[in-house]
Amino acid sequence: MAGIRSLLSNLTPRGRIVLAASVLGTVLLLFVMFRMATAPSWSTIVSGIDPADTGKMTAALDEKGISYELQNNGTAIAVEKSQVPQARIALAETGLTGGNKPGFELFDEQKLGASDFQQQVTYQRALEGEIARTVSQVDGVSAAQVQLTLPEDQLFAEESKPATAAVLLQTGANGLDSGAVRGIARLVASSVQGLDPKNVTITDQSGQLLWPTESGEGGLTATTKQAAEARVERELEASLNALLLRTLGPDKGQVRVQADVNADEATESRLEYARRGTPIKRKTEREQLEGEGGGAGGRAGAEGNIPTYAQGAAGESNYERESEETEYGVNKTVTRRKIAPGAIEGLDVALVLDRSVPPADARAIEEAVAGAAGIDEERGDTLTVTQVDFADVEEPAGGSPIDKALAPAKWVALGLAMLVFLILVARHLRRREEDELGTQPIWLRELETPTTLAELEASEELGGYEPPTAPVNQLHEDVETLAERDPDRVAQQLRAWMNEG
Repeated sequence: MAGIRSLLSNLTPRGRIVLAASVLGTVLLLFVMFRMATAPSWSTIVSGIDPADTGKMTAALDEKGISYELQNNGTAIAVEKSQVPQARIALAETGLTGGNKPGFELFDEQKLGASDFQQQVTYQRALEGEIARTVSQVDGVSAAQVQLTLPEDQLFAEESKPATAAVLLQTGANGLDSGAVRGIARLVASSVQGLDPKNVTITDQSGQLLWPTESGEGGLTATTKQAAEARVERELEASLNALLLRTLGPDKGQVRVQADVNADEATESRLEYARRGTPIKRKTEREQLEGEGGGAGGRAGAEGNIPTYAQGAAGESNYERESEETEYGVNKTVTRRKIAPGAIEGLDVALVLDRSVPPADARAIEEAVAGAAGIDEERGDTLTVTQVDFADVEEPAGGSPIDKALAPAKWVALGLAMLVFLILVARHLRRREEDELGTQPIWLRELETPTTLAELEASEELGGYEPPTAPVNQLHEDVETLAERDPDRVAQQLRAWMNEG
């Protein structure tokens, strides 16, 4: 403490201001670092809740000592990431389902003697709540609300109305893909008797219609078409850029892909016939008759009047007939195939290489990229190759896992650097003060130097205290002589020095 007080007492006003500013800046930096390190990381556990239930949920969290934060005007609750499991358990114990409607537990509270209408309404509410809970478990869906329209049973089928369902989803920033939306529509339709997937309407929190799609159940809308094209482009670019990085090294080549994806679903039927016929049915008839004929002047009657086909001398007859009928058929093959959407109809690939790449290597890279991308000139695909000078791009900080692991060490290094800076500033100020004291006259330093009690007693024993005499300085004597001889000139020179200062 004595050294610090001595240092502060020897500092000039400017040095004290600099030291105070440095200390204040260090304190502020440490405070900011401490707040950033200790700041809670919030995680949303429920959203889309009824504001009337918000108070019950917050009371349940307060009872368990869980800190929370209200979001989205009180319709969402977030807690610290370390307390998410405890918060979910606390809400489950109180029966609060995070904004979804109650399910079949409504029948546990049903009173005795309820009418058929009350039971029907309770069943519809319970079914809506159960479907909403099931849909909320889909990845990407944070909350769901389901509204059902269940028609009454009619005597005649043509008079009955179809069941309908309206689903409101609260999704994340990335939204849902077409497969997830189709699965939710099928899930809702299968949960309600007589509900067709075409009668299910699904929208998100922004009001965008997700189901039914414009091109039918299995087709792709414009939005999903763009998503499919973006996915194809992203996958091709990643594979081609990896090829360039492997062959040329970093910052030597870049690929951009523009894909045209067919979003139509089609069914193809194909009928083929064989060139040569194949017998499929054969019919053979054979008839033979043998008999003895009568002589001339036979007996009267029908038998004698029937003519004979062959009459010999002895009157014998012989008849034989044979016929064959063959029916030929032609081979036929019928093929029915369902063509799924997503076929690539065209690719436009742009390859940019650094000018440092040799022309021979550039030609080889062009052929490799064309083969890897599946360029088909008959289909109309294009591949454009350009060589330009690449700009120097710095590596992004913290991109590798090692940099991410060393991120906390940067703050420690910054704190040590500030501490070293303060030490250097203090040493510099102390050295400066010592230099300023060294330029003072010796007699002034000796007057300011404290004298101990032992030295005073020793001086009294020797006949009184006499201040130590400074050695004679010839320059001081010359100045004093000049001041006595020409005081006006000395005063004028002093004024000139003061004006310059």
